[in-house]
Amino acid sequence: MSAPVRAPKLGIIAGGGALPGLLVSACRAANRDHYILGLTGFGDNLALPRPADSWIRLGEVGKGLDALRAAGVAEVVMAGAVQRPKFSELITDFKGAAMRARIAGRAALGDDSLLSAVVGEIESEGFKVVGADSILFELLAPAGVMGRHIAGAYQQDIDAGFAAAKAHGKADAGQAVVVKDGKVVAAEAADGTDAMLGRVNGGVLVKVKKPQQERRVDLPTVGPATVKNAIAAGLSGIAVEAGHTFMLDRARMVAMADEAGLFIVGVTDGAR
Repeated sequence: MSAPVRAPKLGIIAGGGALPGLLVSACRAANRDHYILGLTGFGDNLALPRPADSWIRLGEVGKGLDALRAAGVAEVVMAGAVQRPKFSELITDFKGAAMRARIAGRAALGDDSLLSAVVGEIESEGFKVVGADSILFELLAPAGVMGRHIAGAYQQDIDAGFAAAKAHGKADAGQAVVVKDGKVVAAEAADGTDAMLGRVNGGVLVKVKKPQQERRVDLPTVGPATVKNAIAAGLSGIAVEAGHTFMLDRARMVAMADEAGLFIVGVTDGAR
């Protein structure tokens, strides 16, 4: 019997939040070789199972690619929160400056266009970019109600929110909206979902993947902090796009929502 094929070494470009650490843990569980490249100012060693192997600033493209190549990395995954800087103020090394010049026009179009360009640049250097969902597929939201509280009374808000969030995403403006009584009362801006929830009082949070989104980066993500902020905002529930949204610590999310009286539901185009 032939030996199982060993997965290629994975380079984890780590921003903020829990997702990079979950990728590291998945690699460890699968005995997969990996290398952590932390993004200074965004990644956090305290959120990782082990310290990052090296650190770069956001614009140090050449330094980062050289580190990945020297470590024998074949596949790269980009994960974690990164606040987009002003493009004109980005401090770069030589390769970063060249990349900035090539994608400057696309950067003006929005986050999705910029991220797609960055993926293309990394792959042009000989690496294969993979999505975090190809490794952490078990974290993707399932379809249907999760927890004790049903969402039927809020179907109008869910339907309106799903359509509005898709339109908002198509404009590359954000992934989430809050709907109350069938009307959008807030839409996600550059400061993110949690900041949006701080601006509302009541309604239903709906979060979806942008229609044109580069799936390998920046899939919608919710977690216990989302539920905490939804409770503080007086929301009735949370609807996420099933199969396209990461749910971090789903069991805790559901327990928090059950206790507070919120519903959590995974929805699809065909289920609305």
